[in-house]
Amino acid sequence: MTALSVNVNKIAWLRNARERSRPSVREAAWTIITAGAQGITVHPRPDQRHIRPDDVHALAQMLAGDHPGIEFNIEGNPAAGPRDNGYPGFDHLIESARPHQATLVPDSDAQLTSDHGWDLSDPAEAARVAEIIARYQGWGARVSLFMDPVEAQIARAKECGADRIELYTGPYADLAERHGLDHPETRACRQTYLDATRCATRLGLGVNAGHDLDLDNLAAFIAIGDIDEVSIGHALIADALDFGLSESVRKYLDTIAVGLERAAASASPG
Repeated sequence: MTALSVNVNKIAWLRNARERSRPSVREAAWTIITAGAQGITVHPRPDQRHIRPDDVHALAQMLAGDHPGIEFNIEGNPAAGPRDNGYPGFDHLIESARPHQATLVPDSDAQLTSDHGWDLSDPAEAARVAEIIARYQGWGARVSLFMDPVEAQIARAKECGADRIELYTGPYADLAERHGLDHPETRACRQTYLDATRCATRLGLGVNAGHDLDLDNLAAFIAIGDIDEVSIGHALIADALDFGLSESVRKYLDTIAVGLERAAASASPG
């Protein structure tokens, strides 16, 4: 089973463009859950360009009260401290919202979007990350590290105490869009992710994936097998302009099912 967690950042981004209450992040999350998604993801950034602290707490309250079986995943850089604009710091958000999963991402305040995984080569940095992981686990969160498909780095994520990794899938999505799914470069890239996934599972890590996965490239990626969860936001919300939000969620769930069928067929002997 590969769970679908929908990132609702772009709902908040559209709302913030007019500084009013529509579209409602809470109502969008309700629609997404009703359509069958297994999780809601937010990535509150210090500049508050989209998801804001009030959204985090409103979603946490709604999910705990009305949808306790739906995973709440908060992404962000744990080094992001309080800001004068009201951002309370990533630590505070995890401690106060108590998400099911905290996904740690090594991005800067100025980044348009996350574009690389953790480099844990420096023992001091690895020790800092390990301390953060233990703290968030103490607050009840499963901790996932946003990682490139590099086996040595994945092994270090395990050493730091992570429960899961989230594979950064931007390079795969770029190749699939540029060359197509069957191009040798795309196939080679997908093999790299397959190898990284097998490495993680051997180490006892769960494997999530996310970034630029869409209806065109998702099934082929899921077919590598052993993907516990995909986090999808931009593409799904963009597709909602054509299909509606509920139908877009269903299309992504159907596409995941196709990928899982392919993975099962590949794993079958003979």
